Amino acid sequence: MNLREPITLSRACEAIEIPSGIRNTIPAGSTVRVMQSLGTSYTVATDRGYMFRIDAKDRDALGISPGAATDEFAVKGTFSEQLIKDELRTVFDPEIPVNVLDLGLIYSCAITPLQEGGNRLELKMSMTAPGCGMGNVLKADVENKLSRLPEVKEVHVEIVFDPPWHPGFMSESAKLQLGFDLDAGQNEPGPSVFR
Repeated sequence: MNLREPITLSRACEAIEIPSGIRNTIPAGSTVRVMQSLGTSYTVATDRGYMFRIDAKDRDALGISPGAATDEFAVKGTFSEQLIKDELRTVFDPEIPVNVLDLGLIYSCAITPLQEGGNRLELKMSMTAPGCGMGNVLKADVENKLSRLPEVKEVHVEIVFDPPWHPGFMSESAKLQLGFDLDAGQNEPGPSVFR
């Protein structure tokens, strides 16, 4: 598959409209272009100018076959802070080709051992804009991904806007990827203690 080439959907598929976050169905026969293919979803633009996020489970409608592995998104490794970070780096903003950790959206992550065994993860996460309609979608992505980790029994993500996110919260690699000038004064580190 070549990104941005027109693709005709082979079947109807569920999608989430960007940036509103409204669930919708794109009809079979619709023409789309894949704008972003990162993590476990695809951002597509329709021939009518709308953008949608399609989950990897519906990639066959785009003509994309799954990898050879039966579960190509299986988590590998034992529970650790690094494994949490690695998993957060698989969650992408559907409009910005950078993961939520490097975007600086994860403000904190507390790991609490549970009496009955396993761990509870409590995260504070922000959005790039307070009115972001994709907030609950990204929150659910983070909760779903982290709940698959070994030894994780509970995951709770709280969306916060204090302090308000700004580009200075991004990692240096994210700034470089997005073409930000590293000397432009937007380098105040974000509240994340989890980089």
